[in-house]
Amino acid sequence: MKRSVVSAAALVAVALPLTACAGGGTGPGSGSELTEGPIKIWYSTNEQEIAWAEAVVDAWNAENPDAQVTAEAIPSGKSSEDAIAAAITAGNTPCLVYNTAPAAVPAFQKQGGLVNISKTFDDGESFITERSGDAADGFRSPDGDLYQVPWKANPFMLYYNKTAFAQAGLDAENPSLSTYDDVLAAAAAIKTAGSADFALYPPASGDYTNALFDFYPFFLANSGGEQLVADGAATFTSPEGLETLEFWKTLYAEGYSSAEAYSGDAWAGPFADGVAAMGIAGPWGAAQFEGKVEFGVVPLPTADGIALAETYTFGDSKNVGIYSSCENKQTAWDFTQFSMNADNDLALLETTGQFPIRTDLTEVAADYLAGDPLLATFAEEVPLTVDVPNIANASEIWQTFRDAWGAAVQTGSADLDETMQSAADTIDQLASQG
Repeated sequence: MKRSVVSAAALVAVALPLTACAGGGTGPGSGSELTEGPIKIWYSTNEQEIAWAEAVVDAWNAENPDAQVTAEAIPSGKSSEDAIAAAITAGNTPCLVYNTAPAAVPAFQKQGGLVNISKTFDDGESFITERSGDAADGFRSPDGDLYQVPWKANPFMLYYNKTAFAQAGLDAENPSLSTYDDVLAAAAAIKTAGSADFALYPPASGDYTNALFDFYPFFLANSGGEQLVADGAATFTSPEGLETLEFWKTLYAEGYSSAEAYSGDAWAGPFADGVAAMGIAGPWGAAQFEGKVEFGVVPLPTADGIALAETYTFGDSKNVGIYSSCENKQTAWDFTQFSMNADNDLALLETTGQFPIRTDLTEVAADYLAGDPLLATFAEEVPLTVDVPNIANASEIWQTFRDAWGAAVQTGSADLDETMQSAADTIDQLASQG
């Protein structure tokens, strides 16, 4: 089953809650009839998202005098996830939160805080799957149901420095970067020419979230969208996983990547500063690189090369949760669908630069994307975005992988096959403890 991602920041924020196993949520209407009436929602503190949310709420309220929506930003705190978890405990969550991190869903479920959308609403499954396609399956809980509505994604692609490529004698406008061998050949040319210190320089520390910036996006592309854990078992020792691991091991062994922590911004810094000739980022990277690097963007490479329209990638998604303390769940569901109609999804893209998770995005936003070729390229990836698996013990699982990665890939101090198989065995045990 193809899967669809959560941001590194969200993974960090929910490191402790993710040790809990995913339990059930509310049944249909929490045992009561679905009703209509006033509801309250929370949205992100991001200025652009606030503007979008206020416009959508105003439009809804103008047409629904008996089911008014009150909206406000998520209360300040250590993280959005902490604020939501505290509200679940207190029983005073809003009906909807437009900033629900997929990685936090297992913990929120265990608290009994989320509505089971698949079981509660007759059109819950149909609306989500018709809008988001196969990407929706990546957000399902272990029971197979959806406790979150896929909302927006920021697919990762490979940026490259045109100047560094030209200085290395490589084609700066149409580079050969579709296969692992292509990337390694480019890396060798860059090193020989000295046009950049490194070919790729993702975050090098042992923090488990950093797997989202090196191995995981490449593995998703090479495996056809396979998550790190599927059906209760680790997947990265598959032939596709080992191909990706060997590729990264070569990058480090040949000095094309650095295992030392970068002195500046670990995520964007090496590429933005010209230290690395290539970088891995979503569309948000363009704003950080603009004016610093003349860049191009290509799909993530794979062992054999895959076309853009078939390349899965990490989606860095945020979703919408319907919370069980909501009294008027029918209105909450109706407003959710309204907020994600074609017009409002287009407004989300235009206002925030973030991509709605919908299969027909390139049609809905055709005129807008025609004026921005870079965004148009990223938009093609949206239906193929993949997120972290919705599993128990997630933080321990990712850290187990990252520890093995450090020894077997970054430093090469341990045997690759043996080390990764041992990590897979440990992860299988952790995944079975739900």
